[in-house]
Amino acid sequence: MKIFNLEKSCSETSARTGVLSTDHGDIQTPFFMPVGTYGAVKTQSSDEIKNLPSRILLSNTYHLFLRPGTEILEQAGGLHKFMNWNGAILTDSGGFQIFSLKGFREITDDGVTFQSHLNGEKHHLTPERVVDIQRSIGSDFMMMLDVCPPGDADHKTWIDALETTTRWAKRGMEHFRNTDPLYGYHQTLLPIVQGGTNPELRKRSAGELIELDADAYAIGGLAVGESKPELLDISELTASLLPKDKSRYLMGVGTPADLVRCVARGIDMFDCVMPTRNARNGQLFTLNGKVNIKNAKYKADFSPIDDTGFAPMSEQYSKSYLHHLFRTNEILGLRITTQQNLRFYIYLMAEMRKAILNDSFKLWANNFLFNYDGGKI
Repeated sequence: MKIFNLEKSCSETSARTGVLSTDHGDIQTPFFMPVGTYGAVKTQSSDEIKNLPSRILLSNTYHLFLRPGTEILEQAGGLHKFMNWNGAILTDSGGFQIFSLKGFREITDDGVTFQSHLNGEKHHLTPERVVDIQRSIGSDFMMMLDVCPPGDADHKTWIDALETTTRWAKRGMEHFRNTDPLYGYHQTLLPIVQGGTNPELRKRSAGELIELDADAYAIGGLAVGESKPELLDISELTASLLPKDKSRYLMGVGTPADLVRCVARGIDMFDCVMPTRNARNGQLFTLNGKVNIKNAKYKADFSPIDDTGFAPMSEQYSKSYLHHLFRTNEILGLRITTQQNLRFYIYLMAEMRKAILNDSFKLWANNFLFNYDGGKI
């Protein structure tokens, strides 16, 4: 089943547009996925996410495995029904969360054993088991179990992570192809390219995973402590190594400027907790840059939260009012800032897509970046 159709490529950069097809609707690329780790985007309902408008969100296998658990999810008919969401869902394998539990996990050739951060209970996950859990969740896009080393790891650690990731990917793909979805709609399993910031290791990892002939590919092991130039260079290299007729997902990236620069380097899919996490701390993303709404200078600022016209809801509230909501710990403040930031990210992706289709992406991107951070692609 061909799930990605490439529409147009930029002549001056590697930016491109396409359509990613799922049984829960088509998604135009490039796109950003709001993060709903536990099956909910913090402070937002499923209807509000749909109205942003977003056609896809991300949830986490590790956390859903622990709570509510696969038994409840299967009784509910999968995560879509459980959370009343009719768009697409991508689930991370949970590997990043597991490998962040320093002192509480053990990696072997078979899989990973870890202790729950909730109650200390031990669990053992294999590449096959991670596929089964995501069958129970029912996500449209499922990530393979991989080893994600830190950005400052040594060469041997990167090689070990790469080799384990490839072995697990082969086992996971075989199990995926020998099992069926539980809820009657198509699921896609994505291998994850590793290799740290070493170009040769990235080439090796991509080459080994391409042999699996997956329907889409992910780039992992970035935004984990490496420098910004390294993130951009490795993203560009890895994207160039992957099949042109399949979508490319850069995991966990990033700032608005990161998204623009990485789209220019051939990336189609993104997720990041930044817009929602920063929103809960009172930071807004706007076309004119970041706004820290808690700052005293906004106490009597009655101008709209963002007067650039992309977010109708934000225009209903002044900076002064939002400052007041944060100072009084009103939950409405968190809801407004979260909607503003997610709407901004989704608007930004739509504007990039429009610019690519209009053959003006490089000019648009450089203008945006000049105004946003003084840089260029």
